[in-house]
Amino acid sequence: MKKQKVLHFIGIDISKLTFDVAIIVNNEKTTSYVFDNTTKGIKAFLRLLKNQKIGLSDSLICMEHTGVYGKLIITKLVEQQANICVEMSLKIIRSLGVKRGKNDKVDAIRIAQYAAKNSNELELYQPIPEVLEKIKLLITIRERLVKSKTDLTKYPKELERFAPELAKLANKSIKKTLKTFTDEIKRIEYEIKELILSNDKLNKTISLATSVTGIGLFTALYLSIYTNLFTRYENPKQLACYCGVVPFEHSSGTSIKKRAKVHHMANKTLKKQLHLCALAALTHDPELKTYYHRKVEEGKSKMLVINNIRNKLILRVCAVIKRQQPYKKVAA
Repeated sequence: MKKQKVLHFIGIDISKLTFDVAIIVNNEKTTSYVFDNTTKGIKAFLRLLKNQKIGLSDSLICMEHTGVYGKLIITKLVEQQANICVEMSLKIIRSLGVKRGKNDKVDAIRIAQYAAKNSNELELYQPIPEVLEKIKLLITIRERLVKSKTDLTKYPKELERFAPELAKLANKSIKKTLKTFTDEIKRIEYEIKELILSNDKLNKTISLATSVTGIGLFTALYLSIYTNLFTRYENPKQLACYCGVVPFEHSSGTSIKKRAKVHHMANKTLKKQLHLCALAALTHDPELKTYYHRKVEEGKSKMLVINNIRNKLILRVCAVIKRQQPYKKVAA
C-alpha cells in the first residue's frame, strides 16, 4: 500500500447473509458491529462511519476472498473510492500466529489486526475490467455445462458393455439434452469471442498470449482474469509461483536433503490449464519436444520435465506481453 497516514483499520468478515465489522482506531480501541449483506446493510455501514467521523480516505478496509458473497460490498466500496485490501484467508491466519476459538466477530477483529500489522506491505484492491467480469461469468457457466454434459454421457457408456439394449434406450433419452448442451456451449464460446473483439486491449493481449505454442484461448483468458491483464505480478517468476510451477528447496542442516518440489498453495485452475498446455506444446513445438526427450534420456523424471515446460510457457507469455510482440517460433 502506498505510504499514507492511516488512522483507522477496518476488518470485515463476510458471510452469505451478514458481514461483521471490527474498527481499530489509532491502534487502540476496537469496536464491533454486524450488518446485513445487502445494499441497505452496506449503506448503514457507510452511515456509521460517517457518524463516527471515520473517513474512507484515511482508513484501510481489509477482508478475505469470499467469492460472490463479497461482490456487493466490494463494488459499493470501490464506488466510494475506499482503500480496500482483499486477502487470502490462509495468509491472514498464518500472519497472526497461533489463535484459539473462532466466530464471525472474532474473525473480523483478527482481519482488522492483520491490516494494522501489515498495512505497509498490503496491496490495494484493483477491480478487473467489466469485460473480464463478463467473460469470467461465461467461462464459469461453460465449465458447468461441459461437466454436466460429461456426467450425462457416462451412464450410457457404462451400460454398453453389460446391457446394450438399455444403453440404446439411455442414449435415445439423453440425445436431445446433449444437443441442447452442445449448442449452448457453442453459443457461450461465440459470445466470449465477441466480448474479446469488443475490447482492443484485451484482444491484443489474448492474441499475444496465444501466439505462444501450446497456450490456448481459455488459458490466455484465465491468465488475463487472474492477473488483471498481466498487471498483478512484479516478475515472471512471481506469476509462475502463483501458478504452482516453481519448485522450492526442502533442506535443513546436513540431515534433511529432500528434492525440490512445487508447493501445494497455488492457483489450481491455472496449474491445470498450464499442464494441458505443456502436453500440447510437446506435440506442436519441436524445441520443447526435443528438450523433453533430452531431459528424460538424462534420467530426469517425466513430471519434472513437464513442470519445467509449464514454467517455460509462463516465461514466454510474460515476455510477449512485456515486449508487445508475438512469439517467434524457432525454426525446426
